[in-house]
Amino acid sequence: MKDLNVMIVGVGGQGTLLASRLLGCAVMLEGMDVKVSEVHGMSQRGGSVVTYVKAGKQISSPIINKGEADIILAFEQLEAARWLPYLKRDGVLIVNTQQIDPMPVVTGVAEYPKGVLPAIQACGVNIVAMDALAAAMQAGSSKVTNVVLLGAMAQHTGIAYDIFETAVRQTVPQKFVDMNLAALRLGYDAAKAC
Repeated sequence: MKDLNVMIVGVGGQGTLLASRLLGCAVMLEGMDVKVSEVHGMSQRGGSVVTYVKAGKQISSPIINKGEADIILAFEQLEAARWLPYLKRDGVLIVNTQQIDPMPVVTGVAEYPKGVLPAIQACGVNIVAMDALAAAMQAGSSKVTNVVLLGAMAQHTGIAYDIFETAVRQTVPQKFVDMNLAALRLGYDAAKAC
């Protein structure tokens, strides 16, 4: 498998950190070196959160610079737009269509921008947009939205699907494994249909 640079972006409380742990586990199961770096904004207050996951034969630094991400996994539309400059020309943006109001919108100082996803698509980006929240509810809980998105991303990593299933079994508490496996499958199948 070739080197893989992934950015997982969202807001605090969406499960980006679990998604990065699951991806890191899958990469290690694949026999690759992996480095993960988490950058938190005001994550506990809905602020921006980004995780870098770099995998390859030998990785010395987890940081991904502008134009280097093979995949950006965005848990929210504005975060997709914020981090888009980091995507390679031939990279893939996987984005949840959910909108989460940032603090300026919550306080009434600003409005959530209209047409975020069409503006991204107009840039010629290879985009997979999906309602991961609806799929998560189908799996049993909104809390597995992150795993739905991870399943969608699995289509684009070059890592076999069963490796991701093993990563879920090894990382998620036992009582939540079945729900997370269902979420993973829903995301994987949805991305295949896009």
